[in-house]
Amino acid sequence: MHPNGTVFVTGGASGIGLAIVRALLDEGRRVVVADLAEGNLEQIRHELGGDAERIRFEALDVTDEEGVSRAIGRCDAEFGPLIGLVNSAGIGADVGSLETSTGLFRKMVEVNLIGSFVASREAAQRMRARASGSIVNIASVSGVRGNSGRVAYGCSKAAVIHMTKVMAVELGPSGIRVNAIAPGPVETPLVKEVHTDQARAAWMRTVPQRRYGTPDELAGAATFLLDERKSSYITGQTICVDGGFTAAGIMAGSA
Repeated sequence: MHPNGTVFVTGGASGIGLAIVRALLDEGRRVVVADLAEGNLEQIRHELGGDAERIRFEALDVTDEEGVSRAIGRCDAEFGPLIGLVNSAGIGADVGSLETSTGLFRKMVEVNLIGSFVASREAAQRMRARASGSIVNIASVSGVRGNSGRVAYGCSKAAVIHMTKVMAVELGPSGIRVNAIAPGPVETPLVKEVHTDQARAAWMRTVPQRRYGTPDELAGAATFLLDERKSSYITGQTICVDGGFTAAGIMAGSA
């Protein structure tokens, strides 16, 4: 990555997004932390310090198209050339298909898919001028496998994976790489809110490593995909960071 380049992280004030922010700062990168929850932003601002040369905070709703465009444009112009984007902002729900309302489905698509698309489009327009950049979308194993209770969430994340492929194909000639990470069960505030005791027991039975992951274990994959020195010929791919979940079939002791 460009030594003075900036990585813009949506959903950067908690969970996986925050772990990625911390990992990027540890590597000496410049980072924009964008999040809807202003309380989380203030807490993280206090924890991470106020080094205005290395970190910037943006209150941002990814469903606000004009707001996303302004924030990305402003950061690219004022804080250093935008060379990386992580789309980590997202929402989840555990609701059966027959109980899923169209309102819930639309909200899931609006935040998880369209929000990621708008941020990617706006970032790519800036990156294209420099013929370099990396976009990392946080998808989910629920977008790869048919997990019960995930009709809206899973469909939104499956669409993110396909969007990743299409944009990788279109933006490849412009020097922009687009990849996705599909986390399995990871201990985040969102997962703690959504996963019931029954759901946790089911994950423990079906994840070969028999545990939930940590946000830090996702951050390594993201920093790898953002680093052109390490992943310059990787684009259009989805890396499952899931303790072996998507690889598993029938396992001993799972019946």
